[in-house]
Amino acid sequence: MNYDIIVIGGGHAGCEAAHATSVLGHKTALITSNISNIADMPCNPSIGGTAKGIVVREIDALGGLMGKVADKSHIQLKMLNNSKPAVRSLRAQADKITYPKIMLEELQKLSNLEIIEGMAKSIVVKNSKIAGIELENGKKYFCNALILTTGTYLKSKILIGNEVKESGPHGEKTSNFLSESFKSLGFEMLRLKTGTPQRIEKSSINFNKVKAEEGDKTHWSFSFDTTPIYDVNKQEKCYITYTTKDTHKIITDNLKKSAMYSGNIKGTGTRYCPSIEDKIVRFADKERHQLFLEPESIYYNDIYLQGFSTSMPYDVQDKMVKSLPGLENAKILKYAYAIEYDAINPLQLKLSLESKLIENLFTAGQINGTSGYEEAASQGLIAGINSSRKLTNKEPFILKRNEAYIGVLIDDLVTKGTLEPYRLLTSRAEFRLILRHDNADLRLREYGYKIGLIDNKRYNKLIEKKANINDLIYQLKNNKISKTNIPEELLKKLEYKTLNTGYTLYEFATRPEIKLNDYLKTNILENKWSPEIIETVEFQIKYEGYIAKTYKEVEKMLKLENKKIPKDINYDNIKNIASEAKEKLKKVRPLNIAQASRISGVNPVDISLLAIYLKKEYNKNE
Repeated sequence: MNYDIIVIGGGHAGCEAAHATSVLGHKTALITSNISNIADMPCNPSIGGTAKGIVVREIDALGGLMGKVADKSHIQLKMLNNSKPAVRSLRAQADKITYPKIMLEELQKLSNLEIIEGMAKSIVVKNSKIAGIELENGKKYFCNALILTTGTYLKSKILIGNEVKESGPHGEKTSNFLSESFKSLGFEMLRLKTGTPQRIEKSSINFNKVKAEEGDKTHWSFSFDTTPIYDVNKQEKCYITYTTKDTHKIITDNLKKSAMYSGNIKGTGTRYCPSIEDKIVRFADKERHQLFLEPESIYYNDIYLQGFSTSMPYDVQDKMVKSLPGLENAKILKYAYAIEYDAINPLQLKLSLESKLIENLFTAGQINGTSGYEEAASQGLIAGINSSRKLTNKEPFILKRNEAYIGVLIDDLVTKGTLEPYRLLTSRAEFRLILRHDNADLRLREYGYKIGLIDNKRYNKLIEKKANINDLIYQLKNNKISKTNIPEELLKKLEYKTLNTGYTLYEFATRPEIKLNDYLKTNILENKWSPEIIETVEFQIKYEGYIAKTYKEVEKMLKLENKKIPKDINYDNIKNIASEAKEKLKKVRPLNIAQASRISGVNPVDISLLAIYLKKEYNKNE
């Protein structure tokens, strides 16, 4: 059977990739080992979170599915860091039954998409170009482009204490042959590790001993096209508990029984989501660690013990869990485990997520060394877009670091590489002041429209939003407030008796104590703008100076982005450049000076020598 594009893997990356290529008009096959596990959540039952929530908004702005599906399947919504506009991010407690069900329904609506059950065995390549995929059952499917989104299934092993079992999540069959196919094609492989905590029977928890965490009383949505209608007062509760001295003693006394400390685990775990035994060893000065009790679904009785990932034996896990306040009589429905798996070194990828070794082979998600559903979904979307563009002879779609967290994520991977499961953090984005929750559509929806994933109706909504923002700013800049018309209410707020000069509403709103809603409440301004518009304009006013400074930094970066590095450059010809820098530049093959400057091991002196060489050999007239 022949397809334009084949996607291997039905996780979050695979779903976004298959959706994108199908909508863009390509005959697509999504091959997954188990259709029932499409968009599965083997770990944390949530979508979004710090930085990740902004990624979901970016996926939606470009025309992806994750935000839309999360809006239809959440059981709790909460805005994190709400008092810090630059890094505030939405987080949904997702329903593990409903989310995959709705995602599958969305995929089944696509006329260009066929979903096939099967386990990939090897990549079919002809003349260093992708030709298709062979399954373990011997069947071959041919294609012009292939997107691999294999998650944690490459030679995966489940580890609990001294027990080692070849398995994927949920006891699913692992892919034992695809890694060897990669190696035979010259790929450098990594061995990584992640884990998941226990699931506890809800009725066995004493909720009087834990702190309740409720959802926000404000309506939120990930998708710019969702009108929230859920009841804010009927959201599921999460809860907080803490480790105790007993917990720490149990772990310390049994440390050698952990697969992590016994030597069974060879892979590198994520630094920012460590196992509980790793936390206790690394942060020995901490008396306790915060844990979250999170409902997995309204349809069953499981509670996810967030923050308690471990690879301890079952009997030790029983003691550990029962040492926690509120869980003294806890019944463990599913024990925690660590999982090891193969991934490729992402330095072998282009910014388009196409392989440098095999033409028209794209990879996305945990196979690229990342962790998290959101990171995976965003890569799947970009790989889907770029495989389509490659087949239609269009330039690859590459987001810059000043345009999206997705751009930061992919640039970090292919420029710096990773030796551990990469997790996206707000601190990784140097331009995070302009990469906000509220403006993802203003940044990216135009791209989604031009690519073909955003229809006219949704694009017109963006045009209307821009017009409303401009109208509100115009009104603020062209209406004055003075001592004769300022309401007493605002004077008291400012602790002034009178104002001696007139200000525009815009100038007045730059004061931290004044909110645009103050104007609406006191009828100084007509109340005709949505909270979304007011939020965006208010942020622009309050942080105007900082935003201007950020854009100056962006300009500097873009100047370096414009200094292209020829594809045929021979780095061996550059005199006096450090050996490490030369080696890294050869491996990454950066597109421009900006990307070269971000490579680990390439120093400012190396960049100066590179720039001088380029000017001398390629830009002699500059």
